[in-house]
Amino acid sequence: MVHIVGAGCGAADLITLRGKRLIEEADVLIYAGSLVNPELLSYAREGCELHDSAKMTLEEIFEVIGEAEKAGKTTVRLHSGDPSLYGAIGEQMRAFDERGIAYDITPGVSAFAGAAAALKTEYTLPGVTQSVIITRAAGKTSVPEAENLASLASHGTTMVLFLSAGLLDRVTKELTEGGLSPDTPAAIVCRASWPDETICRCTVGTLEAAARENGITKTALIVVGGVLDSAFERSRLYDPNFATEFRGIRDGGKSE
Repeated sequence: MVHIVGAGCGAADLITLRGKRLIEEADVLIYAGSLVNPELLSYAREGCELHDSAKMTLEEIFEVIGEAEKAGKTTVRLHSGDPSLYGAIGEQMRAFDERGIAYDITPGVSAFAGAAAALKTEYTLPGVTQSVIITRAAGKTSVPEAENLASLASHGTTMVLFLSAGLLDRVTKELTEGGLSPDTPAAIVCRASWPDETICRCTVGTLEAAARENGITKTALIVVGGVLDSAFERSRLYDPNFATEFRGIRDGGKSE
């Protein structure tokens, strides 16, 4: 059996309880060494077989998994963040299915959630936007033409960019081509929830300069949008003038 586990966005205590338990029970642990907090390895039991997938190809990973399956061992495949976002688990699940290997998935706290926490920001604010676009800039790996940054920026929603910290000149160019002003609020969150977390608040037009001044080239998310400003409407959720299934209009409130 193989358990695909999301390690969370950085801090070792942001892994789920289930994820921690699975690591503790694993016979074999294959972890993304370039991204996963090494403190998580301390949860592995004595004698657990450890493999750093940063140094392995997909074929080599499956050689290890195949040997574990033959021996009746349990494997944890530990990914950073949430494995469903840029975790490359699709190709692994396809290979599991082709080989008849049983597996399951334990979700994790994504870096985009960690970045929002670090920024003390809500991505969906009344009167600003009710949508979030999670994407990345085209680099060595292309993106579908319909999903280029200029096209997505035209929606004016909150945007969270993964894997784009080294492409900020292109990011600024495409976002402005999509209609965003260079003065649109932006932020760079590097290593969210890690002890050396770095936050740079800037604008779309100053993204590249902010990253350069702070020595940021990777392991960072880019957040763009009006939610990074302070102006927004009050939610109706707790408004005394608004009735819900569980609460009527309060004294002094007005029916709408």
